[in-house]
Amino acid sequence: MPSGPITLEAPYTFLRVPPPHFTLEKANEALAEVRPLAERMVAHRQEVATLLSRRADLTSTISGNGGDLDPGELARVEAEIAEEAKGVAQCVNRIHGLGAQVKDADEGLVDFPALREGEEVLLCWKLGEDEIAFWHGLEDGFAGRRPVDEL
Repeated sequence: MPSGPITLEAPYTFLRVPPPHFTLEKANEALAEVRPLAERMVAHRQEVATLLSRRADLTSTISGNGGDLDPGELARVEAEIAEEAKGVAQCVNRIHGLGAQVKDADEGLVDFPALREGEEVLLCWKLGEDEIAFWHGLEDGFAGRRPVDEL
């Protein structure tokens, strides 16, 4: 067995693993993990929106006469924005790691790939819904949601 670091020579070949397909039952079971992640994701996203508004106010004040603005305030807000954005990204990455797809971080909209008569579809869930009750085609999006009893 060789010692030392392993080096890879170009060209690289990576195996692309297809996303898992969920049954309705398995997708609903996955909500136990997805729901709290979606709740945190939406909360982080709301905080980002609040902080962006605060940053705009600070920038406006700075471009004026500066007023009695604490010089470190803008830097603190920028750091908070970065931290909250990191929280959003972590939640999205964990949801994607479970095989689901975040479609809207503001609304907590998550899709689960599934098969319907051999064709890929998406089981659609939105934060606030008790369980997955809708599905849609890959190109249909949220507006094309149909009840799962049509599956």
